[in-house]
Amino acid sequence: MAGVSVTMEVGNDAVAVITICNPPVNALAIPIIAGLKEKFDEAMRRDDVKAIVLTGKSGRFSGGFDINVFETVHKTGDVSVVPDVSVDLVVNTMEDAKKPAVAAIQGLALGGGLELTMGCHARISTPKAQLGLPELTLGVIPGFGGTQRLPRLVGLSKAIEMMLLSKPIMSEEGKKLGLIDAIVSSEELLRVSRQWALDIAERRKPWMRSLHMTEKLGSLSEAREILKVARQQAKQTAPNMPQHQACLDVIEEGVIHGGYNGVLKVPNVTDLGLKPRPVKKVAVIGGGLMGSGIATSLILSNIFVLLKEVNSEYLLRGIKLIEENVLGLVARRKLAKDKADKALSMLKGVLDYSEFKDVDMVIEAVIESIPLKQKIFIEVEKACPPHCILATNTSTIDLNKVGEKTSSQDRIIGAHFFSPAHVMPLLEIVRTEKTSAQIILDLMTVGKIIKKVPVVVGNCTGFAVNRTFFPYTQAAHMLLHLGVDVFRIDRLISSFGLPMGPFQLQDLAGYGVFLAVGKEFSNAFPGRTFLSPLVELLVKSGRNGKNNGKGYYLYDKGSKPKPDPSIVPIIEESRQIANILPAGKPISVTDREIVEMILFPVVNEACRVLEEGVVVRASDLDIASVLGMSFPSYRVHLLHHLQLQGRGFKLLCPAFQPASKPTGRCRI
Repeated sequence: MAGVSVTMEVGNDAVAVITICNPPVNALAIPIIAGLKEKFDEAMRRDDVKAIVLTGKSGRFSGGFDINVFETVHKTGDVSVVPDVSVDLVVNTMEDAKKPAVAAIQGLALGGGLELTMGCHARISTPKAQLGLPELTLGVIPGFGGTQRLPRLVGLSKAIEMMLLSKPIMSEEGKKLGLIDAIVSSEELLRVSRQWALDIAERRKPWMRSLHMTEKLGSLSEAREILKVARQQAKQTAPNMPQHQACLDVIEEGVIHGGYNGVLKVPNVTDLGLKPRPVKKVAVIGGGLMGSGIATSLILSNIFVLLKEVNSEYLLRGIKLIEENVLGLVARRKLAKDKADKALSMLKGVLDYSEFKDVDMVIEAVIESIPLKQKIFIEVEKACPPHCILATNTSTIDLNKVGEKTSSQDRIIGAHFFSPAHVMPLLEIVRTEKTSAQIILDLMTVGKIIKKVPVVVGNCTGFAVNRTFFPYTQAAHMLLHLGVDVFRIDRLISSFGLPMGPFQLQDLAGYGVFLAVGKEFSNAFPGRTFLSPLVELLVKSGRNGKNNGKGYYLYDKGSKPKPDPSIVPIIEESRQIANILPAGKPISVTDREIVEMILFPVVNEACRVLEEGVVVRASDLDIASVLGMSFPSYRVHLLHHLQLQGRGFKLLCPAFQPASKPTGRCRI
């Protein structure tokens, strides 16, 4: 295509100007999309580039996706003309990049063009530029993230109006709404945009990612009401245009569950043109609480399951747990009896590997023992076909150790479910450096089939969620040993919005789990863990949390947990052993300081997780925190705000100042 190109020029100011050229409106044709990815990747690699400006040639930014592609597909049925690299992946890559990008807009930014600008960290425009998402007039919905980003930038009502009416606005109105950051003359556009990008890179201006913004969305109840009214209006004004309702569905999904629900992609996995392979038969090894929960999720989604155990007693117990899970749904009227019967018919118990010859995936869910897991995977590798996914449900063990004795390390992957596995919606998919993209894609697809939200994470102690939240319990124990009342801590964290406080959570999980996980984290991060003596003292006193009805709380069948005052002497003994009370006296802290001192370390760890590349993007961690730890979704903006402003360490250390000298552990 003559004259179609994406160019990049790097100035002496270390700003790369990437320019779209496809006359007359700089449509996002296939070479343009590929060129954008290529140039952004190059800018990320180059040490002489600090920031990026994205613009269009000949007085126009971009008129959006090249609709001639749709016409070609409809006429010929040839889907090969659809780009291998999706624009939404390019937009996500821009937004999550470690170098800021500023959109320099003139003339028009419509459809995919406007969506590109919303992936940038600021938007500078000339006067009278047209901005809009007119896709619905073509029978399609905005497909490059606009349904998620526009409401966060201009507010839900205005975004719906712009999309459903396909009505563009001028840059002047965009400035008032917050879509545009500044309006300058065409002569000044590039100069101002370059300086703005440098100011973001050097932290003189805020680094804003539109998918992380929530303040303009309002409350969930307000959002639902706005969407309800919009649906009614769309039925009246566009009764024969299903794309309007589909657009509202996607907007609602993002508002309720998070912006990346509609646009989540994984670089080097979902952009390779791979197709997921069917997974029809899965073997689950281990029929305990976790294994039975995983098996339940699979059979409820019409996936045949072989449940393997070491002996008949354990196998029957595992099958009984699965039956209880399924029939419990029937009793609560969440599942019809005939569907329950069909699900249970998809289950078969086995005691050896002889029937593993045609399974598509194995999920190991046994106790956290490296030698045992290694032995299982050696045997599984021999028994299973070469395409079989080899998954482990470990929550703490390094996946490289699990698979190091196999010759199929490209098939080893983590499938970390959260307990109870048939209820909790999150699935952490843990990749190693050797895990193939096909295996990751296949497991992501299985996750969606069994109604989980799959989040791909890196291989480290605790993976994403447990790693991020391990300082949560650490900080709670430190506060307790600084003299703060245990039940006050739990009460405040519950008031903040979590289902329960850190100490009641320990009661629920069991002290054995706490001690085992604590040991793993202590070994992994020896310089920043607080070794609390309390839990071992509780175990010695005959307490084991909810398991035996006695922990920090008393658990009587049929009644709510009650704080146990008899635990106070044990806590005092633990404080004496730890010996971190400043001058031997309890610290004085406000309720707000307690909440901050427990949650800010979580933000600190989240920053480390992001820096180390454990998650693809910040919003993945956000979703995982809500779905895996039940972090209150209406508090999500707090995590984003702190991450983006880098306030975690600044706020945490002064709060722990009273304890910093005796403990030397300000930075948890």
